[in-house]
Amino acid sequence: MNNIPVNVDVARIEEAIEMLSTNVKAEGIDSFISILQEIKLAPDNKLLLRQLYDAFQNLGITQGAVLTFAPSIYDLIVVDPFNEITPDSDYR
Repeated sequence: MNNIPVNVDVARIEEAIEMLSTNVKAEGIDSFISILQEIKLAPDNKLLLRQLYDAFQNLGITQGAVLTFAPSIYDLIVVDPFNEITPDSDYR
């Protein structure tokens, strides 16, 4: 995942944590929120952003709720918004 965001907006992370904690009561959301809390403390940690991406992929149908209540998360989990990754490229 080479195209991770350069600047993580901590205020938006805090807002996302609050919205998800308040509005989403689904399996797996607690671990997702935990990673967000870690990112809030270490916004430059690329490994945490990778973990967030993986946790998002494992949310299943709850992904929709996450993006509904915390749309700023999209900027943190998007891998290839313009389909620039080719099958033989290594983006992770």
